[in-house]
Amino acid sequence: MPHDFNQQIIDEFRANRGRMSGYFEGARLLLLTTTGARTGTPHTTPVGYLPDGGDRVLVIASAGGSDRHPDWFRNLVAHPQVTVESGVFTYEARAVVLTGEERDEVFARAVEADAGWAAYQEKTTRVLPVVALHSLAQGGPGNINATSFGEVIKVVHDAFRRELTLIRAELRTGTTTLGAQLRVNCLTFCQGLHNHHTGEDTAMFPLIAEHHPHSAPALARLHEEHEQIAALVDDLRRALTTNDTNPVAVRADVDRLTTALEAHLTYEEEELIPLFDTAS
Repeated sequence: MPHDFNQQIIDEFRANRGRMSGYFEGARLLLLTTTGARTGTPHTTPVGYLPDGGDRVLVIASAGGSDRHPDWFRNLVAHPQVTVESGVFTYEARAVVLTGEERDEVFARAVEADAGWAAYQEKTTRVLPVVALHSLAQGGPGNINATSFGEVIKVVHDAFRRELTLIRAELRTGTTTLGAQLRVNCLTFCQGLHNHHTGEDTAMFPLIAEHHPHSAPALARLHEEHEQIAALVDDLRRALTTNDTNPVAVRADVDRLTTALEAHLTYEEEELIPLFDTAS
């Protein structure tokens, strides 16, 4: 992409914490900052990514099907430590170029989810590299792009809302089978939600209770809702991991989870954000 066009995307991405408009609306994008292979200077590039569960995401060095690897790929081969911006989190990561069967399996998943990757591969004789970005963040997902605790809650919640919107859209475009990458997207979301609620139950809620004893009824309700949502997440996991997954059943599970989670997030924002705003 031309530099000026890239910079427009970067500016919008950062200003809206990952939410894009126009051509990139609904796309899974991240900002990848690499160290120049020759210059040693940082370079930031918007790239599409694939969720992959655990502590890593995947990017493909397609360069639109060019016969030349993109600069960001050559940079990370020379300097594997990179910075990733998800819109909500900024964290350091270690880039690992996948090879052999692992690369081919991941690329096949990508093509199944979006035929555009296959079109790019057909335009060039080079094998499009697939790179795993392993988070190096300790004790959490990285720095949150927010300036107050109240804003942290809203920013993280909006990221969950955005991901659910993407998953529901992907499910609507499916037919009689559920693609492998879509399964991964759903399972990655489930794990992220579990980690978030566990962190709230074990760290944030006790801290709030200590400083705001009158919030006990709201915290009790939020904890109970965590358990209810956990049950819905378990239902979705089971639907995704059976040998004969029914896309209709998965869509129904995602819809139930969406309804419960949206009500939960809204209530939490109404009850907790004012506590942080008052404290600040």
